[in-house]
Amino acid sequence: MSNATADAAIIPARDLEKGRSLWSDAMRRLRANKAAVAAIFTLALMALACVIGPMISPHPFDKVYQSYVKARPSLEPYPTAEQIQDDLERALRRARVTIDSFSVEGDTLAVTLSADEKIDPRMTRYIDRVDAFANARITGEENDGRILHIEADVARTLFLAGTDQNGRDLLTRILIGGRVSLAIGLLATFVALLIGVAWGAVAGYAGGRIDQLMMRFVDVLYSLPFIFFVIMLVVFFGRNFILMFIAVGAVEWLDMARIVRGQTLSIKRQEYVEAARALGVSQWHIIWRHIVPNALGPVVIYMTLLVPKVILLESFLSFLGLGVQEPMTSWGVLISEGARNIQDAPYLLIYPSIFLAITLLCLNFIGDGLRDALDPKDR
Repeated sequence: MSNATADAAIIPARDLEKGRSLWSDAMRRLRANKAAVAAIFTLALMALACVIGPMISPHPFDKVYQSYVKARPSLEPYPTAEQIQDDLERALRRARVTIDSFSVEGDTLAVTLSADEKIDPRMTRYIDRVDAFANARITGEENDGRILHIEADVARTLFLAGTDQNGRDLLTRILIGGRVSLAIGLLATFVALLIGVAWGAVAGYAGGRIDQLMMRFVDVLYSLPFIFFVIMLVVFFGRNFILMFIAVGAVEWLDMARIVRGQTLSIKRQEYVEAARALGVSQWHIIWRHIVPNALGPVVIYMTLLVPKVILLESFLSFLGLGVQEPMTSWGVLISEGARNIQDAPYLLIYPSIFLAITLLCLNFIGDGLRDALDPKDR
C-alpha cells in the first residue's frame, strides 16, 4: 500500500466533506443573491406590518368618521381651524341656537350660544356626536338660560394616509386589505403549485393512456367558465374567505399542470433519468428526485406571475359581489375604489397601488433568485 493510500485510509469520517443536496445548494445560492434576500426581507416586513399594524392602529378598520370623509393625508392631526368652525356650525344647526363666539385654546373649545328662549341643556349631545369634539359640558349660563357657555375637548386625530369615501382610516384598511390579498395570493398559489406540479409530473412521466386521461380531465376543467364555477361554490358553501381560497386555488393549478407536463416530457428522456430507471429506482423516487427539481425553473417564474394574477382575480370577484364583503377589504378592492375617486382624491388610488407594486416587485426579485438557485444547469 502506498503512503497516499494509507493516509487517505486513516482520515476520520467526520473530516470528510459532506455532499450537498439540491435544496441545501439552492438555499446557499439564494442567500448569495442580495436582491432576492432584500426582497424576501421587504416582503416579510410588509406581511408583518399587515398582521400587527391593525392591532396597534388607533383607528379600527371599520370605524366611520363622518367629519373626515376623504380627509387628505397629513402629518398634522385633524381637525384644522377651518374644520372646527364648520363642524361646530353643522353640529348646532338642529339646536336652533346662535353661535355668538367661540375660541380654541390648546385642545379645549369654548363656545358661547344664545337663543330667544331657554336653551335645553341636552343640546350638548349634538356637539358630542361630531368626531371633532368630545366631553361637551356647560360651564355657565346667563339671562335665564338663554345664553350658555360651553366647553368641549377637541379630539385630535391623525390620518397619515387620509380617509376613504366613507370616512374610514385608509392606512388601517390598507393593512387589513394586505392580510386578505397576501393570504389569498400566497395560499392559492401554494395550492396551485402543489396540485399542478404533482398532476403534471405524474401525467408527463406516465405517458400513454394515463397521460391522455389526466390531461383530458384538465381540458374539461378548462371548459368550465370560472364565474360559473365560483357561483356554484357560493351556492353550496356560502360566501366567505375560505371560498375565495378554494375557488381561485382550484382553478389556477391547470396552467401549472400543463407547464410541468411539458417539462417532464423533455426531462424523462435525459440520460440521468434513463440511468436511474436502469438501476431500478422507483418511479416515485425518479419523479421526486429527478423530474420535479429539474422542472422547477419555469414553475418558479410562473409562480411569481400567479400571485398578482390571483390578487386581481380576487378583486374581480369582490367587484361582482362574490368575494370580500364590506367592511372587510383587500388591495384590489381599495384600488378599484380609488380609481372611481381619482379626480378629487388621488391618494385613494396611489397608496394601495404603492403597496401592491412593492409586493409585485419583491415577488419578481424572489422569482429571479429562486430560478437561478434551482436551475441545475448553473450548479
